[in-house]
Amino acid sequence: MSPAMLLLLAVSLAVGISIGAVGIGGILLIPALALLGGLGMREAMATGLFTFFFTGVAGAVLFQRRGSIRWDLTVPVCIGAASCGFLGAWANSRLDAPSLTLILAAIIALAGLYTLRSPRVGSLAVFQGRPKAQLALLVAIGAFVGFGSGLTGVGGPAISVPVMVMFGFAPLPTIGVSQVIQIVASLSGSAANVQYGTIDFAIAVPVTVAQLAGVPIGVRIVHAVNPDLLRRAVAIICIAVGSSLVVRVVAS
Repeated sequence: MSPAMLLLLAVSLAVGISIGAVGIGGILLIPALALLGGLGMREAMATGLFTFFFTGVAGAVLFQRRGSIRWDLTVPVCIGAASCGFLGAWANSRLDAPSLTLILAAIIALAGLYTLRSPRVGSLAVFQGRPKAQLALLVAIGAFVGFGSGLTGVGGPAISVPVMVMFGFAPLPTIGVSQVIQIVASLSGSAANVQYGTIDFAIAVPVTVAQLAGVPIGVRIVHAVNPDLLRRAVAIICIAVGSSLVVRVVAS
């Protein structure tokens, strides 16, 4: 096994840990697949999105065992995501690699900047006490997450966690939602990616195994300790990776 592949598997393990702990860590897998796995950006996005189905199942099972998934929030978000994931993957097939890279870089950096902020304590979710309005908001969030996930391959949580926290939803239930939405976004987007033949299954298998080894560690962290330090570390990494991707596109 080459040094690059070993490093990719190490990154995948770290990604699995951060997915279980803070949700957004999967966003770092795509640049790693491109830089260490030798994949083109479109192929890296499709391959990464495919692997997130399995991390989503693992995370959802572990969170459900701890009673940390609020299905009243999760179901409408997933309905919205399922309706738009295929459309996002279709849009991905129509864009050129530099444009996709810049979109991905922007999402990575913005997710990092938002995650770096301290979460608001005691804030109420938008439309709290207005169930129909909140239901519509959650479906709209899901649609936005599904389209963005299919477009960039980030898996959903990198978009859903910052957006839901921004609308006042509590961090732990939000991360629980993100575990399930990985499954829906991956299935919806990968259906289009399989059709266009952009998933590298040879790399996807070992990367998925490494991520699955990390997810239970991350879930333990988020339920056992204050995850603030890990959250900040992931945020800083996201900002650095997003900035470096912009530099690569501009310099090329």
